Amino acid sequence: METSSAIYPWQQDAWLALQQIRQRMPHAVLFHGPAGIGKADFIEHFAQALLCEDVRADGHPCNACASCGWFVQQSHPDFRRIRPEAFDEDGAGDGEEGEEKKKARAPSKEIKIEQVRQLADFMNISTHRQGLRVVVLYPAEALNMPASNALLKTLEEPPPGTVFLLSSNSLDRLLPTILSRCRKFTLTMPPHADALAWLESQGVAQADGWLSEQGGAPLAALAQAETGNREDMDTLLQYLAHPSVDTALRTADKMQKVPLTSVVAWQQRWLYDLFSLKLSGRIRYYPRYQRELKGLSDRVPVSSLLAAIKGTAERRATSDHPLSPKLFLEDMLLDYTSCCG
Repeated sequence: METSSAIYPWQQDAWLALQQIRQRMPHAVLFHGPAGIGKADFIEHFAQALLCEDVRADGHPCNACASCGWFVQQSHPDFRRIRPEAFDEDGAGDGEEGEEKKKARAPSKEIKIEQVRQLADFMNISTHRQGLRVVVLYPAEALNMPASNALLKTLEEPPPGTVFLLSSNSLDRLLPTILSRCRKFTLTMPPHADALAWLESQGVAQADGWLSEQGGAPLAALAQAETGNREDMDTLLQYLAHPSVDTALRTADKMQKVPLTSVVAWQQRWLYDLFSLKLSGRIRYYPRYQRELKGLSDRVPVSSLLAAIKGTAERRATSDHPLSPKLFLEDMLLDYTSCCG
């Protein structure tokens, strides 16, 4: 069977399964799975297929009709995309940002109520060619509470002919009432061999190492490899391997401009490796640090590891909005020192 290049090799089986759902299309589908595996690209491709006027037998869009042309040019009148401003390279998520305003504040990482409310006019007019309206929204966990409530009202009384395609990395961060109104569709982490083969086909050097550090997520690994820089990560890992109060403070000072969500994720993976090595002898994320991890796992008690894991997980929830990045890092790293130092 000919396959589309617009979805990734590891998504072919999921695409076939999705065609069964399409036969009786629900008004809202929530695609969920790990970050960095291509969920957003998958749902955008499905949106194009739903709008296509000459869809192929395998469910892929034809890429030749007027509707596909509009979609590719990002001008389809029956399609809307909702995502945080930070996902747009120009930071102008609402299209009304002047240059001075863009410089005055960082693009929002949340989906705001205004973005959801703007759908009202879109859903109250006739479709352009009597087909579907399609709304994609991702990541769904970026919805702030007012936006979540506004979306919930729409999902409770969906307009006829409108399909919502949502994507989430973390279902436990969504309102249960939103979950209950969506058909859930799982997108899984690709097998390591498939992800590695794809990365190598993209010309990524040391692909296995990058893939391990991103927990097997190929798009996340590609993004990190393209920076070609492990310096910030290694600064943290060197401290985690040899913790002390002095190095905790120096590391916090050095890393205060690094995105905190990344730093927290790196520490969570380190702690997972420590815990896994202690219990099963396996390392998943940082095989480059096998010697250091082994030394720590031999002397740090399980109770201390569990305390460090719990503390880091709690900080993940607030890493997007710290009062002071430096103080946030100092607190996190000193806690780690007390548990594992």
